[in-house]
Amino acid sequence: MDYRETLNLPQTEFPMKAELSVREPAQQVRWQEMDIYARLRREGKGKHKFILHDGPPYANGDVHIGTAFNKISKDIIIRYKSMRGFDAPYIPGWDCHGMPIEHKVVEKLSEEEKADSRRVRTECRLYAGKYLQKQREQFKRLGIFGDWEKPYLTMDPKYQATIVKVFGELAIQGYIYRGLKPVYWCMECRSALAEAEVEYREHVSPSITVRFELLEGWPDGLGDRPSGRVFVPIWTTTPWTLPANRAVAVHPDLTYALVESEGEHYILARKLVESNWEAFGHPYTLKAEIPGQALAGLRLQHPFLDMSVPVITGTHVTTEAGTGCVHTAPGHGQEDYFIGRKHGLEVYNPVGPDGCFTPDFSEMQGELVFNADPKIINLLRERGALMQAGEIRHTYPHCWRHHTPVIFRATEQWFLNVNREGFRERLLKHINQEVTWIPEASRNRMAAMVETRPDWCLSRQRAWGVPIPIFYCQACGEPLISEAVFKAVEKLIAAESADAWFCREPETILPAETHCLQCGARVFRRETDILDVWFDSGVSHAAVLNQRQELRFPADLYLEGSDQHRGWFQVSLLTAEAVTGQAPYRAVLTHGYTVDGEGRKMSKSLGNFITAEEALARYGGADILRLWVASENIQNDVRVSDEIFKRTVDAYRRIRNTLRFLLGNLHGFSPAQALKYKDLEPLDQLILHRFHEFIQDAVRAFEAYEIYRFYQILQNFCAADLSAFYFDILKDKLYTDGRNSSSRRSAQTVLWHLLRHLARLMAPVLVHITEETWTAMQAQGLHHDSEAAASVHLASWLPVPKEWHNAALAETWDALLQIRMEVLKKLEEARNQKMIRHPYEALIRIRVRGERRSRLAACWEQLPAFFVVSAVELQDAGSAGPEMLIQVERAPGNKCERCWRVLPDVGQNQDHPGLCGRCHAVISEMLSPIKKEKV
Repeated sequence: MDYRETLNLPQTEFPMKAELSVREPAQQVRWQEMDIYARLRREGKGKHKFILHDGPPYANGDVHIGTAFNKISKDIIIRYKSMRGFDAPYIPGWDCHGMPIEHKVVEKLSEEEKADSRRVRTECRLYAGKYLQKQREQFKRLGIFGDWEKPYLTMDPKYQATIVKVFGELAIQGYIYRGLKPVYWCMECRSALAEAEVEYREHVSPSITVRFELLEGWPDGLGDRPSGRVFVPIWTTTPWTLPANRAVAVHPDLTYALVESEGEHYILARKLVESNWEAFGHPYTLKAEIPGQALAGLRLQHPFLDMSVPVITGTHVTTEAGTGCVHTAPGHGQEDYFIGRKHGLEVYNPVGPDGCFTPDFSEMQGELVFNADPKIINLLRERGALMQAGEIRHTYPHCWRHHTPVIFRATEQWFLNVNREGFRERLLKHINQEVTWIPEASRNRMAAMVETRPDWCLSRQRAWGVPIPIFYCQACGEPLISEAVFKAVEKLIAAESADAWFCREPETILPAETHCLQCGARVFRRETDILDVWFDSGVSHAAVLNQRQELRFPADLYLEGSDQHRGWFQVSLLTAEAVTGQAPYRAVLTHGYTVDGEGRKMSKSLGNFITAEEALARYGGADILRLWVASENIQNDVRVSDEIFKRTVDAYRRIRNTLRFLLGNLHGFSPAQALKYKDLEPLDQLILHRFHEFIQDAVRAFEAYEIYRFYQILQNFCAADLSAFYFDILKDKLYTDGRNSSSRRSAQTVLWHLLRHLARLMAPVLVHITEETWTAMQAQGLHHDSEAAASVHLASWLPVPKEWHNAALAETWDALLQIRMEVLKKLEEARNQKMIRHPYEALIRIRVRGERRSRLAACWEQLPAFFVVSAVELQDAGSAGPEMLIQVERAPGNKCERCWRVLPDVGQNQDHPGLCGRCHAVISEMLSPIKKEKV
């Protein structure tokens, strides 16, 4: 007789081979056919809402793996909240305007076409629409549920109208003003940049010390003015800004020194005398000291222009470098601008939008500012004003799109006034007292950025975006700030899109009888600048949260990369506070950058850039990417490498094998056959206790948004508690005990509980394999009627029975587990010594005394299965020697042909001489109906 046919071997249609590239798309088609997102919304109706508001990616290019990481992280949290009983809608969005899209479009246009803003806008809209569709399909391929048919788009007329509405409200309240101020300026974009559009990179700049000769005045306290020339030296790394110099600033409270060197005199900060003259290489003598305040009002000769400039005071001056006397060009720096305004200095800018000098500095007209640096240095040398020249390597602002150095350039721009009375303080109150920041350290980061941020420059000199809805009086140039005008523009754009602003004449937009509030004239011209694209996304709380019926304001969570402290997190807070007096979010979770295996930021130039589609093809499927996301602590930078994904694939296989083991060994089991907890065997009760603790830890991890901890405990539970322990012990009972025996039924009851809970627990992360598991459970009849949802993603969270928590039982078995570890070591040693080939060939003799002997004796009958051996003998260790001694011997008897255990009773039954007593009893029961039929 072939006894193999009598074993209860696993049976399931759930395949070992994943074939994710085939099965995942098929499941996604099924979800689409059943309109699963709409079903989730119907089932969530009336439940408490959880709103994660999606920060919109740019609609350009394929989905980068970093963007995939972001979207999957959001999807995991939303799915978890949905399964826990919340109504958790997900409305994806796209940022459709801005320079990245316009730059790609104009590359392919002729010069004539580039000059046609309508053509540019049309092409940009088509480009954004193309990549919006492409990215939508790529996100769906990652298994992300959402309202993909009705996303929010910043180029939708209704959204554009809301942008105008919010701008109008801010303008009416006095938050918006137009001013001549220096702003970050990209010479490639030919446009102003927001702070969030600037990145800092290493850069080599000139480092020069220039002397300004004293023309007029002499400070009291220095005695008589010495004969000969007197100079005030400054240090700068931007020689090109010297044509715009309008003053030299000193700190009023610092001590300054009069220094004589080679017959000439110099005034500079006392602390910096030694370091400067060491660099100059000339002898010097200290002559006198004086406070900086006494230098105010001196007049200095500009080093190469026919003009004089004053010495002014400012507390921004430091002695960290330079001379303590600071070159001040209000047209080329924020601090210079503010100190210049205080002292009434001219905001002078001789640099055009292309970064070249204008005729205002005729000596170098048409010269790019950075190319002009060496020429200005030579000019200084010729005029005798150059004291020292070299280079410095330092961090310098660059355009985040072109990665090229930017300049500070004063132009007329529209600004949001962050310094408006009480506004900054209210922002900081939201940050410090009301919003939850994850990680907590990001609270300080955000607060520091808001404390120091300048006014927000809203103007962009581009074509593709929402216009700044301002008209100017043709007669006096005064901007028209009128609620009626803003409402008219809002209504027009809602009906016809922002294109209408560029197509219509002002008189066809403005309400009848509109006149200038300054001079009464009625002829107007429209603003040609567009709004900063960050303003578009920054008002999504008004355009999305407040307008989509399924959402609400404020959101429970914003989740984006850590760079958004300067970007979306901040601009959303600015606009929301100004308009509503509230923060737009209750909590903010930030994740790090995706970097390669060596920790380098991923970029095309380094060759380590990878799209989500490439990652899917390379690593197998969406569930692999999702498991990788779950495995990473998103609060740190996230590494991407073949080695990391190889480990992820291995982890996926372990999980798949766990699910397959559960399904295979539940073949023929029905939920109606499940035993009550009190009727389960002790080992089965133990694993439920362990599972109870695992579920509690999993919930804590999910609630804290620490998905990586869920991954860690899931891996540990599947590998250590199940595969290496419980399943290892269970196989003998499952395969060889009677099919309907209480021992096997006890084990199957636990396997069923494990499966139905694990499918739900893993569903937020592994959306495809859990759906595959759910379908297999349906096919095997493993669902309660009350749980028979059409999809695991429509299933509700299962409560965990309190009785599963059994601390006393766990304490007993924890002690036995320590002994099991020692036994397994001894078995391995015996196998290495060729004493045994398989643990079933072993007899374990344990000499032990004390409490451990009592514990072992209490469950003596279960010890062979617990140690996965054929026999266990307990002996008293006596009072001397070690408390416990474990020995491995060959088990007496013969090998059972069915269960493979070596037992003395093998051969004692003539009808089945190759079986042990247990297997003989099982076979006899199986064959007894057949014998009766023959009789």
